Amino acid sequence: MAQPFEGPLSTEYIGTPLDLFDDEKAWVVKWPRSMEHHHTYGMLTPFFKGLTEGKLLATKCVNPKCPHKSTWLPPRADCPDCYARTEWVQVPSEGKIYAYTMLDYTGIGIEMKAPYWQIDVEIKGVDTIFKGFLLRGKPVTGLPVKAMFRTKNPTHTILDICWVPKED
Repeated sequence: MAQPFEGPLSTEYIGTPLDLFDDEKAWVVKWPRSMEHHHTYGMLTPFFKGLTEGKLLATKCVNPKCPHKSTWLPPRADCPDCYARTEWVQVPSEGKIYAYTMLDYTGIGIEMKAPYWQIDVEIKGVDTIFKGFLLRGKPVTGLPVKAMFRTKNPTHTILDICWVPKED
């Protein structure tokens, strides 16, 4: 059985940014596969657009009758508790590591060098845990982290956000 890797890692994006067809309402990206596929972000377009602008956007239920009024990240167009339409809010781009795992295989469509640390980030004011990757270093539960955004040459994917230790 292989020994688990325990050291610090450094990773990088190795893919090509997706082509963007921006009609101002909903982004559509050309997602390369064995055949060309056009995928719409639909009502979640503001989230991906926010990443390219260095902003972390979530959705919040503002229905006064909702029992939870949660803030969701990743965002949801509709509240899963009351089914009302949510509203966009900017949330802090800092948090702390809630959990982590080392990945030595990225999977199809995740254009990153492996191995890398996948982390779950707890963000103040957000009711869900946000998944991402640690750009460099070694994760520790509770470690403060801050977001880094790919605002130059964005990929137009979730890989436009990563996390680094806050003291960096």
